[in-house]
Amino acid sequence: MRVCWRKIRGQRNSMACLYAACERAGYNLDFVNGPENDITLYSLNSITGPSLFQEIRSADVITIVGGPHACARWDELTSIADYVVVGEGEFTLPRLLRCIEDDLPLPPGVATSTSFQAADHSVLLDGNPSFSEHKGYIEISRGCPFGCTYCQTPRIFGNKIRHRSIDSIVKLAQSFHDIRFLSPNALAYGTDGIHPEIRHMQALLRELAKMPDKDIFLGTFPGEIRPEFVSEEAVDLIARYCSNTKVHIGAQSGADSTLKKIRRGHTLSDVWNAVDHCVDAGFIPVIDIIVGFPDETDDELLKTVSFCREVSGIGYVHAHRFFSLPGTPLEGRGSRDLIPEVESALGSLALSGRLTGSWNNPEIRFFSKVPK
Repeated sequence: MRVCWRKIRGQRNSMACLYAACERAGYNLDFVNGPENDITLYSLNSITGPSLFQEIRSADVITIVGGPHACARWDELTSIADYVVVGEGEFTLPRLLRCIEDDLPLPPGVATSTSFQAADHSVLLDGNPSFSEHKGYIEISRGCPFGCTYCQTPRIFGNKIRHRSIDSIVKLAQSFHDIRFLSPNALAYGTDGIHPEIRHMQALLRELAKMPDKDIFLGTFPGEIRPEFVSEEAVDLIARYCSNTKVHIGAQSGADSTLKKIRRGHTLSDVWNAVDHCVDAGFIPVIDIIVGFPDETDDELLKTVSFCREVSGIGYVHAHRFFSLPGTPLEGRGSRDLIPEVESALGSLALSGRLTGSWNNPEIRFFSKVPK
C-alpha cells in the first residue's frame, strides 16, 4: 500500500515527526504535490487548511487529515476527508494505516462522517522516535500546564507535561552534531511544568556533554523558555554546557494587565528578572512578543512598545501579530488594529535591526522560520 505525504508549506515539523512514526511501523512516505494513490496524508493548520479543502474534497484517493486545525475542527473536516486523526498522531496514524490495509475496525482517535471515538492514549515520548532524519530536533517535553488563551498546545497535547527520558534523549542525540530541543518550555524538563527544578536539566546536559563533537543549544528556537524559569543557576548551566550566545524568552506582552488577561501565569517583573540573569551571564536576550490581542487597550499596546524599546537596547525582540486559533478561548476573535504610534515604533525598531518577526501580518508567523 502506497502512502503519500502532501507537501504543504509550514508543515515540516509535523512531517518529520509523523514520518518517523510511520517509518517505525513499516510505512515509508512518498512526498507529493497533490493527491496520489493509494493514500494521501494532509497536516493542516488554520492558515493553509482552507486553501486545500477543495483538493481534499475532490480527491479520488483515500485522504487522511490531521494537524492542529483538524484537532479543533474534526467535525467539519469529516465532510471533505475520508478520515480525520484527532489529537496526537504518532500512535493513531500508523494504527489507522494498518486498519485500512487489513480492513480492520478503526482505532480510537479517528473520526469519519459516520463515527468518532476519542483517543484512548497519550503518547509516551520514550516509545516514539522524536523526528526522522528530515529534522534535527529532539522533542524532550510535550504538553503544558498553563492555559494561555491564544495557544493550542494544552488543547491538543494536554495540560500535563510529559518528558522523554535522559537515556532516550542521549540515544537520539548520537545522530546529530547540533543538539536542539523541542519543548514548550525547555527549562521545565523533568518537572511538573509549574515549579522550576533545574537539577533535571542539569542531569541531562551532563550526560550529553560526555558525547564528543556535539554542540548543544538550550533556550533557542524551537525550545524557548518561560521567564520565571530563568534563574542565575539556570543561565550558569547554559553557559557551562551549551554553545548558544542568545536565549529566547517568551514574554508575549509588556503590560501586566495583558499578561493577566491572556493567562500567561507570570508577570513583567519575571521577564525583567530573566533578562537581567541572561545579560549578567553574557547572553543576548531575545524576547518574544505578541501584539494585537482582541481586548488589548491602546495603553497596554504602548506599554508593550515601551518595553520593546528598552529591551532592544540590550537584546532583540521577536514580534508576532495575534492570530485567532480554533479550539482556544480566543477563537473567532480578530486581531485589534494597531494605533499609528505602535506601528511607527515597531517599524523603527525593525529598521534598526533590533526587532524581527511578523508584527504587521498575523499569517506570516506560521512561515517565518520555514524556507520557501
